[in-house]
Amino acid sequence: MSDTFLVVWVMLLLGGCSAYQFGAAALYPRDIRTVHIPVVRNDSFRHDLGPQLTDALVKEVERRTPYKVVSNPNADSVLRCNITAQSKVVLTETSSDDPRALDSAISVGATWTARDGRRLMQNSLASIDSDSTGFSQSVRFVPEAGQSIDTANQEAIDQLARRIVSQMESRW
Repeated sequence: MSDTFLVVWVMLLLGGCSAYQFGAAALYPRDIRTVHIPVVRNDSFRHDLGPQLTDALVKEVERRTPYKVVSNPNADSVLRCNITAQSKVVLTETSSDDPRALDSAISVGATWTARDGRRLMQNSLASIDSDSTGFSQSVRFVPEAGQSIDTANQEAIDQLARRIVSQMESRW
Protein backbone atom coordinates (compact mmCIF):
# COMPACT_ATOMS: atom_id res chain seq x y z
CA MET A 1 0.00 0.00 0.00
CA SER A 2 2.79 2.46 0.81
CA ASP A 3 4.52 1.77 -2.56
CA THR A 4 1.31 2.58 -4.43
CA PHE A 5 0.82 5.74 -2.39
CA LEU A 6 4.41 6.82 -3.12
CA VAL A 7 4.02 6.23 -6.87
CA VAL A 8 0.72 8.16 -7.00
CA TRP A 9 2.20 11.00 -4.96
CA VAL A 10 5.25 11.29 -7.26
CA MET A 11 3.02 11.21 -10.37
CA LEU A 12 0.81 13.98 -9.00
CA LEU A 13 3.80 16.05 -7.98
CA LEU A 14 5.53 15.79 -11.35
CA GLY A 15 2.42 15.93 -13.53
CA GLY A 16 0.50 18.63 -11.69
CA CYS A 17 3.29 21.16 -11.33
CA SER A 18 5.19 20.81 -14.59
CA ALA A 19 3.80 24.00 -16.18
CA TYR A 20 3.84 26.07 -13.01
CA GLN A 21 6.42 28.83 -12.65
CA PHE A 22 7.73 30.42 -9.49
CA GLY A 23 8.83 34.00 -8.81
CA ALA A 24 8.22 37.27 -10.63
CA ALA A 25 8.80 35.69 -14.05
CA ALA A 26 5.52 33.79 -13.65
CA LEU A 27 3.62 37.09 -13.86
CA TYR A 28 4.69 37.88 -17.43
CA PRO A 29 4.26 36.24 -20.86
CA ARG A 30 6.97 33.58 -21.27
CA ASP A 31 7.53 34.06 -25.01
CA ILE A 32 8.73 37.67 -24.59
CA ARG A 33 12.33 38.46 -23.66
CA THR A 34 12.97 41.92 -25.09
CA VAL A 35 10.94 45.14 -25.24
CA HIS A 36 11.52 48.13 -27.49
CA ILE A 37 10.20 51.43 -26.08
CA PRO A 38 10.28 54.22 -28.68
CA VAL A 39 10.24 57.82 -27.43
CA VAL A 40 6.76 58.57 -26.13
CA ARG A 41 4.74 60.71 -28.51
CA ASN A 42 3.42 63.82 -26.83
CA ASP A 43 0.31 65.68 -27.97
CA SER A 44 0.36 68.08 -25.01
CA PHE A 45 1.95 71.53 -24.99
CA ARG A 46 4.57 70.45 -22.40
CA HIS A 47 7.25 69.07 -24.75
CA ASP A 48 9.43 67.60 -21.98
CA LEU A 49 6.85 65.03 -20.81
CA GLY A 50 7.49 62.54 -23.65
CA PRO A 51 11.19 61.96 -22.88
CA GLN A 52 10.45 61.91 -19.13
CA LEU A 53 7.84 59.17 -19.50
CA THR A 54 10.11 57.22 -21.86
CA ASP A 55 12.91 57.28 -19.28
CA ALA A 56 10.54 56.30 -16.45
CA LEU A 57 9.13 53.39 -18.48
CA VAL A 58 12.58 52.05 -19.37
CA LYS A 59 13.65 52.15 -15.71
CA GLU A 60 10.41 50.53 -14.51
CA VAL A 61 10.50 47.71 -17.09
CA GLU A 62 14.14 46.96 -16.26
CA ARG A 63 13.48 47.07 -12.51
CA ARG A 64 10.24 45.08 -12.25
CA THR A 65 10.03 42.69 -15.17
CA PRO A 66 12.21 39.88 -16.54
CA TYR A 67 12.48 41.78 -19.85
CA LYS A 68 15.45 43.58 -21.33
CA VAL A 69 14.74 46.97 -22.93
CA VAL A 70 16.52 47.21 -26.29
CA SER A 71 16.89 49.94 -28.90
CA ASN A 72 16.18 47.51 -31.76
CA PRO A 73 12.63 47.94 -33.15
CA ASN A 74 12.73 44.21 -34.08
CA ALA A 75 12.55 43.20 -30.41
CA ASP A 76 10.14 40.49 -29.23
CA SER A 77 7.66 43.25 -28.34
CA VAL A 78 7.10 47.00 -28.63
CA LEU A 79 5.57 49.23 -25.95
CA ARG A 80 4.21 52.41 -27.56
CA CYS A 81 2.78 55.27 -25.53
CA ASN A 82 1.21 58.58 -26.44
CA ILE A 83 0.58 61.43 -24.02
CA THR A 84 -2.84 62.63 -25.08
CA ALA A 85 -3.35 65.46 -22.59
CA GLN A 86 -1.87 67.38 -19.68
CA SER A 87 -3.98 69.76 -17.66
CA LYS A 88 -3.66 71.96 -14.61
CA VAL A 89 -6.67 72.80 -12.46
CA VAL A 90 -6.77 75.36 -9.63
CA LEU A 91 -8.50 73.85 -6.60
CA THR A 92 -8.22 76.67 -4.07
CA GLU A 93 -7.10 80.30 -4.17
CA THR A 94 -5.88 82.85 -1.67
CA SER A 95 -7.91 85.98 -0.97
CA SER A 96 -5.79 87.76 -3.59
CA ASP A 97 -6.68 85.14 -6.26
CA ASP A 98 -3.27 83.44 -6.21
CA PRO A 99 -3.50 79.67 -6.66
CA ARG A 100 -3.03 77.82 -3.37
CA ALA A 101 -3.60 74.17 -4.37
CA LEU A 102 -3.64 72.75 -7.90
CA ASP A 103 -3.98 69.41 -9.63
CA SER A 104 -1.87 68.40 -12.58
CA ALA A 105 -3.28 65.54 -14.67
CA ILE A 106 -1.63 63.56 -17.46
CA SER A 107 -3.46 61.14 -19.78
CA VAL A 108 -1.67 58.42 -21.76
CA GLY A 109 -2.64 55.77 -24.28
CA ALA A 110 -0.44 52.65 -24.34
CA THR A 111 -0.17 49.63 -26.64
CA TRP A 112 2.09 46.64 -26.12
CA THR A 113 2.34 44.29 -29.08
CA ALA A 114 4.39 41.21 -29.87
CA ARG A 115 6.51 41.01 -33.00
CA ASP A 116 3.78 38.91 -34.65
CA GLY A 117 1.20 41.70 -34.08
CA ARG A 118 -0.53 40.08 -31.11
CA ARG A 119 -1.77 42.57 -28.50
CA LEU A 120 -0.17 41.81 -25.15
CA MET A 121 -1.84 44.54 -23.09
CA GLN A 122 -5.60 44.66 -23.09
CA ASN A 123 -7.96 46.70 -21.01
CA SER A 124 -10.76 44.49 -19.75
CA LEU A 125 -13.08 47.53 -19.54
CA ALA A 126 -12.47 48.85 -23.07
CA SER A 127 -13.96 47.44 -26.22
CA ILE A 128 -11.93 44.93 -28.19
CA ASP A 129 -11.68 47.46 -31.04
CA SER A 130 -9.84 49.98 -28.88
CA ASP A 131 -6.26 50.48 -30.10
CA SER A 132 -4.74 51.42 -26.78
CA THR A 133 -5.21 51.11 -23.06
CA GLY A 134 -5.88 54.44 -21.39
CA PHE A 135 -4.17 55.67 -18.24
CA SER A 136 -4.66 58.93 -16.37
CA GLN A 137 -2.90 60.23 -13.30
CA SER A 138 -3.35 63.43 -11.32
CA VAL A 139 -1.12 64.85 -8.62
CA ARG A 140 -1.90 67.69 -6.24
CA PHE A 141 0.70 70.37 -5.58
CA VAL A 142 0.88 73.50 -3.43
CA PRO A 143 3.10 76.33 -4.73
CA GLU A 144 3.17 78.01 -1.29
CA ALA A 145 4.88 74.90 0.07
CA GLY A 146 7.59 75.08 -2.60
CA GLN A 147 6.05 72.52 -4.92
CA SER A 148 5.95 73.20 -8.65
CA ILE A 149 4.17 71.97 -11.74
CA ASP A 150 7.42 70.27 -12.80
CA THR A 151 7.70 68.22 -9.60
CA ALA A 152 4.00 67.33 -9.79
CA ASN A 153 4.35 66.24 -13.43
CA GLN A 154 7.40 64.11 -12.58
CA GLU A 155 5.46 62.39 -9.79
CA ALA A 156 2.54 61.77 -12.17
CA ILE A 157 4.96 60.39 -14.80
CA ASP A 158 6.51 57.99 -12.26
CA GLN A 159 3.08 56.78 -11.14
CA LEU A 160 1.96 56.33 -14.76
CA ALA A 161 5.08 54.28 -15.55
CA ARG A 162 4.35 51.98 -12.58
CA ARG A 163 0.72 51.54 -13.67
CA ILE A 164 1.60 50.87 -17.33
CA VAL A 165 4.23 48.27 -16.40
CA SER A 166 1.74 46.65 -14.00
CA GLN A 167 -0.57 46.12 -17.00
CA MET A 168 2.20 44.13 -18.72
CA GLU A 169 1.53 41.25 -16.32
CA SER A 170 -0.30 38.23 -17.70
CA ARG A 171 -3.97 37.85 -16.95
CA TRP A 172 -4.89 34.98 -14.64
